[in-house]
Amino acid sequence: MSEPDDKVFVATVQKEGAFTFVAIPFSPREAWGARPRYPVSGTINDVPVRGTLGALGQAYFLRLGAAWLRDSGIQTGATVTVKLSLEGPHEGNLAPDIAAALSNNPKAKIFFDGLPTFYRKNFIRWIESTKRDETRSMRIDEMIRLLDEGKREK
Repeated sequence: MSEPDDKVFVATVQKEGAFTFVAIPFSPREAWGARPRYPVSGTINDVPVRGTLGALGQAYFLRLGAAWLRDSGIQTGATVTVKLSLEGPHEGNLAPDIAAALSNNPKAKIFFDGLPTFYRKNFIRWIESTKRDETRSMRIDEMIRLLDEGKREK
């Protein structure tokens, strides 16, 4: 089943020098918003894959490691079906109060979007673990303050 932010496309596994990759035929910036990195997960021919999209100018690609290629049985030159989604908490799947707080502070939002998944998930778990609305609001405010200061965690 596909989520709204999933991207499904057909690609050819390519090799250039020591790098094996699939080219990304869409703009991650347009699909998922501007951010410093695009950590993704999904499948290639139904084989699970994870990674961070690389960029060369305006072109994006997903690098495929030697071990993944060996274990998947997929060869260079193969035409494959790729299904990718942005990994971790991001604007499309945040609670409305958290998304609103991030939208109200562009500097904090940009920093949040650029954090590795681990740190984004930790902030969200910390907020979601509250039982009282007042505590939740205080934690959201604290998260925004920390992000605005460029801090990865509390």
